[in-house]
Amino acid sequence: MATRVKAVAALVAAMILVGSSLATGRILVATLPIHFASLLRFALASLVLAPLVLVREGRVPRLSRRSLAIVFAQALCGSFLFTVCLLSGLRLTGAAEAGVTAAATPAAVALMGWLLFRERPSGRAVGGILATMAGIAVLTAGADAAQGPAPLQGNALVLCAVAFEAIFLLLRRAVPEPLSPLGAAFWVSLCGTALFLGPGLWQAGDITAADLTPAAVAAVVHYALGVTVAAYVCWFYGVVRVDAATAGVATGIMPVAALGFAALVCGERIGLRETAGCAAVLAGIVCLATAGGKRPARTAATEAARAERHGS
Repeated sequence: MATRVKAVAALVAAMILVGSSLATGRILVATLPIHFASLLRFALASLVLAPLVLVREGRVPRLSRRSLAIVFAQALCGSFLFTVCLLSGLRLTGAAEAGVTAAATPAAVALMGWLLFRERPSGRAVGGILATMAGIAVLTAGADAAQGPAPLQGNALVLCAVAFEAIFLLLRRAVPEPLSPLGAAFWVSLCGTALFLGPGLWQAGDITAADLTPAAVAAVVHYALGVTVAAYVCWFYGVVRVDAATAGVATGIMPVAALGFAALVCGERIGLRETAGCAAVLAGIVCLATAGGKRPARTAATEAARAERHGS
């Protein structure tokens, strides 16, 4: 039980960091081209993770061709396509609108878990999902979204990002090697750097020193160290230790976090509806944390056990 609670706490921490990206994303897309900013993000994350992996594990983790293909697919969905769709959507719609749309992530993760891993949620897990979705519905009803120049197209892009994020969040569990959370984060960041290298360097030709404002640099650093390094490590630690339904409900904290950061960064007011919605989402997460749902697939369970023995 202690391991399960620790895993859920790691998933929640990851989603809080991801939720914060919606606020900083608005700053990023207003100051730097998407591909260039993303190249800086993943390159910086890789440079930070590389020495950490070498110090902690002694070498770069080795992967089979199959596992490397899975990690690359994960980076393609979660690092490249998710980032492009989300940041492109934020150019067209408001941060609050994007946060509401991103609330579809729990349902998407649960659906992908059922389709990809054949994990049917338990009765208590279903209760947690319903509580979380009820809280999200309250948040949606109470959202006072700032409209962008093309909110319909922007929200459609964010919805595409949600689908790619769900695949990204669950693909980690398909890697059979005993890959630590730190090693998994390094490989995904490295693949993300490779994916953004071409388009990022192409856009770099139009960048001047005046474009690298303190706000832009701070947003890139936050994306690299918070949303990439810290969030990836937390998610990769927790996702192989819980069932897909629990992971899906944990993602429900993302719109709650987005709302909180919108209030802190943008000065938006949080009223009774928002408070009630947050309470319901948190109740769903607590319910799932103690549900004792089905074990993950054997390969993921084996990986988690080996990772524990390696102290990761």
